[in-house]
Amino acid sequence: MISRHFRILLLGLVGACAALPASGAKPPRGMSADDAILAAQAAFRAGDPVKLARYSAGLEEHLLAPWLEYWRLKLRLEDIGSGEVRAFLAREPGSYVAERLRTEWLKELGKRGDWQTFELERAPLTVEDAEIRCYGLAARLAKGDRSALDELGQFWLEPKSLPVGCVMVAEEAVRSGKFTAGDIWQRVRLLLEAGQLDAARGAIGWLPAGETPDERQLALAATQPQKLLASLPQALDIRPQREMAMFAAARIARDEPRSVAERLEGRLGQLLPAPDLRHLWGRVAYEAARRLIPEAADWYARAGDTMLNDEQLAWKVRAALRAGVWPPVIEAVDCMSLAAHQDAAWSYWYARALGATGRPDGARAYLLRIAGKPNFYGMLATDELGEEFSVPEPFHQPGADEVARARANPGLARALELYRLNLRSDATREWAFTVRNLDDAHLIAAAELARQAGIFDRAINTAIRTVSLHNFRLRYLAPFREVFREYAKAHDLDEAWLLGLTRQESRFIANAKSVAGAQGLMQLMPATARWVAGKAGLVDFRPARVIEPEINIALGSRYLRLVLNDLGHPVLASAAYNAGPGRARRWRGVKPLEGAIYAETIPFNETRDYVKSVMANTVYYAALFGGVRQSLKARLGTIPAKTAGDRFNEELP
Repeated sequence: MISRHFRILLLGLVGACAALPASGAKPPRGMSADDAILAAQAAFRAGDPVKLARYSAGLEEHLLAPWLEYWRLKLRLEDIGSGEVRAFLAREPGSYVAERLRTEWLKELGKRGDWQTFELERAPLTVEDAEIRCYGLAARLAKGDRSALDELGQFWLEPKSLPVGCVMVAEEAVRSGKFTAGDIWQRVRLLLEAGQLDAARGAIGWLPAGETPDERQLALAATQPQKLLASLPQALDIRPQREMAMFAAARIARDEPRSVAERLEGRLGQLLPAPDLRHLWGRVAYEAARRLIPEAADWYARAGDTMLNDEQLAWKVRAALRAGVWPPVIEAVDCMSLAAHQDAAWSYWYARALGATGRPDGARAYLLRIAGKPNFYGMLATDELGEEFSVPEPFHQPGADEVARARANPGLARALELYRLNLRSDATREWAFTVRNLDDAHLIAAAELARQAGIFDRAINTAIRTVSLHNFRLRYLAPFREVFREYAKAHDLDEAWLLGLTRQESRFIANAKSVAGAQGLMQLMPATARWVAGKAGLVDFRPARVIEPEINIALGSRYLRLVLNDLGHPVLASAAYNAGPGRARRWRGVKPLEGAIYAETIPFNETRDYVKSVMANTVYYAALFGGVRQSLKARLGTIPAKTAGDRFNEELP
């Protein structure tokens, strides 16, 4: 094993070599600058400072030189002093790589406990993550500022491990009695129900002697919860035993909420104190709502006044919507945090609930708060008010001089270069950081720059950020439109819907590839692409061709037509395109559902947001490109109920 002393010496020599003047040096023989940059990035990812220094040599004047220097410093961060870091920050003020290095340097200072330097370097940081905020609390506590203990609460009830700095503060809060055993159990319960067993064990270690649960019972509750509940003691007066029983019940409820509901109506419910019983009813109701079990709304009622978090309250709203009962919608939204209460989704459904319960003036006031905003709920609110949807005009068109200024912006220039080299992850971060504080005119110029470069996702995502000046043709780009139009006509599809779905799938990046392996403009999985190609009789189809725009659109549009034929409704077909036809069918109700309610109650977060976006996109594309003008509410329509005689295409992937 290389000793730390030798490693410091080696890294110091590498750093010294890397800092030498270029003096006419070039990348290694036979290697272009592009290849050298890519090799340097690979060396950085492999943690190899020697190769990184070799490939970086001679690139000191390259546009991406700040990235090369950032990579070199990052590999040496544990062993360097403030001087080198400050010199880099001074050379690259306001840049993404400077912000990134400062963030990582602050975390290193926190690990070292160098609070004086930490506080000095923290001030210029633009965006703080939880880890740095926690180190900030630890720095204040180290100076004797006990108010840091009070601010720990914002992290204490997060269902995940505490960052290191917050662990330091928590240990003092427990030692000093600021946090009682009840506070600790509250965190333990939260972590256990979230499946964070390791973090829960860490929190259990803070409990007073004699109040910790038996490790065997904890393991049993986690792995064989049915067995633990089958052998309950005569009473659950001892808190650790009671908490393990509740954990076991919550564990079972994730898959079998009805089973736990039966237990709560039986012996388990008789053994639990009323507050704990109501807590478990809330947990069972939440798990049932996420599985679209009809009894969920009734089980939420049995939870009474137990404290529910925003996620549980959101599903209380959704359970009530599917049940067709409006008062619980008002109750749930009223109990949400201020941030959640102001969310457009809950403003819309709160307004609908007020209207349905005889309070039209209140409903109108809430609808007016969000109507006209360019999102799913703003459009629905506009429909609900009886107003006609329109695309905000005029469109601000940037001049050539504005686009030229955007092109000269160092951060945007570096991002474009990273995109050219297909270093998309770094490119996207650089771009997003650079545009974060631009005004509307500069945002639109940057969006146009991205469009001209063929980086359509950045064009769309940058144009979306504007507040007063807008260009909705940049927000709703339609590259490859002739191809989309051809296949929409060939398969009798609404062109606006086809564009709206593709915008959500890939933002029109032709070589896009998802983590799951979906590829191309319409994000086709390899097996689906082969299946559709076979149906279409494409004898020369090869998997590598799926990223070709025309091939991808041909296969994707044909598949969408098959899905629409099977399910009969664009909302169902949109859900099926993302999550599969079987799930889209199962998510229907036992009675017909308003399309907006079906979309709102889709159990998968990704698919729920996807369907809303696709349908809203469709309205915009129809308005911009002369399609069928139809309100969002009309497009959502009504989703038919499940029936025993449902017939469907079983081979459809």
